[in-house]
Amino acid sequence: MSLPTLQLKSQADRRLRKGHLWIYSNEVDVAATPLKPFQPGQQVEVIAANGKSLGIAALNPNNLICARLVSRDNRYPLDKSLLVHRLKQALSLREGFFPAPYYRLVYGDSDLLPGLVVDRFGDVLVVQIASAGMEAVRDDIIAALVQVVKPTGILLANEHSARELEQLSLYTEVAYGEVPEQVELIENDTRFLAPVRTGQKTGWFYDHRLNRARLQQFAEGKRVLDVFSYIGGWGLAAAQAGAAQVVCVDASESALEGVRANAQLNGFADRVETAHGKAIAVMKAMIEQGEVFDIVVLDPPAFIKKRKDHKSGLAAYRHINELGMRLLARDGLLVSGSCSMHLATEELESCIQGAARHLDRQAQLIVRGSQGPDHPVHSAIPETEYLKALFYRIYLP
Repeated sequence: MSLPTLQLKSQADRRLRKGHLWIYSNEVDVAATPLKPFQPGQQVEVIAANGKSLGIAALNPNNLICARLVSRDNRYPLDKSLLVHRLKQALSLREGFFPAPYYRLVYGDSDLLPGLVVDRFGDVLVVQIASAGMEAVRDDIIAALVQVVKPTGILLANEHSARELEQLSLYTEVAYGEVPEQVELIENDTRFLAPVRTGQKTGWFYDHRLNRARLQQFAEGKRVLDVFSYIGGWGLAAAQAGAAQVVCVDASESALEGVRANAQLNGFADRVETAHGKAIAVMKAMIEQGEVFDIVVLDPPAFIKKRKDHKSGLAAYRHINELGMRLLARDGLLVSGSCSMHLATEELESCIQGAARHLDRQAQLIVRGSQGPDHPVHSAIPETEYLKALFYRIYLP
């Protein structure tokens, strides 16, 4: 297969040779191969300044990340055949760790499928496409998934900000079979109904699975506060493990309806309450009312979505962790999470330590958690490691 070439500047291939997949527009030798004539999603053969082939990339000339390597062998472009091969590799990893078919099946760059995410809910797959290159082979993606996984339904959940960066249209549609409004999943012995059509992201967040399992080790008999609860991932896992009472806080009433439905589904609705409102306001009101919890879980959305948000994001993490500590009983457990890629683990630890000292309390780090094996970290792409979950014992000295 003959493809047009994309030539890089001298030394611009160093990161690719170390294993990274991204090519920035300022790394392209536009005198030799101008970007303007290329179409979004077009595949090209990438060559170094010395003319040596580096592989095949899918291109978007309108983006800062203008190309992503999809193959290091110029004989194998991104098509159904390559997709089937990569999907089988991805499936093999997940089946080695998870006995039931509930997991992230494809995690973009880490599975050598940049711009593609697939979450599996039993026989239903929810797909997110975030790059022009993957959008161009959408039909091949569906065909490959049908061949490898044999699902009953595939939903394309393509209404997310990453597509806007690639100048792709936003849409949600059933691409194969039938997909209900909600699908069931089982995580840590807890049943959930995930709103795949109307919920956040793909309808669920598998990334904190192992951290929620760790929480269950501490939950029996405890009063637990789950802030930014969505449909109850943390709180209901605690209830399943025997928590005496769980309170879930979220700004979305529909998410809290999900909490209540999932609590009912598991048979412990009598131990689960919900509080509707913005997290900061609800937590402050609870402090004023003298509420106290044995465990406080803080799993907020990304406060640092871009590098420019770093300073304000740090302040936000510090603030919510301080509020969480104020709600803890003596020797309570604070679980502080972050999905901000631009926040280092040490920075979150510093926020928590600073909040503890401001309140004249001690913070003992007892667990440092990250993302699960269905969100593998690509050793050459630090951007694939983003999740943090820190468990602290907070006590008076």
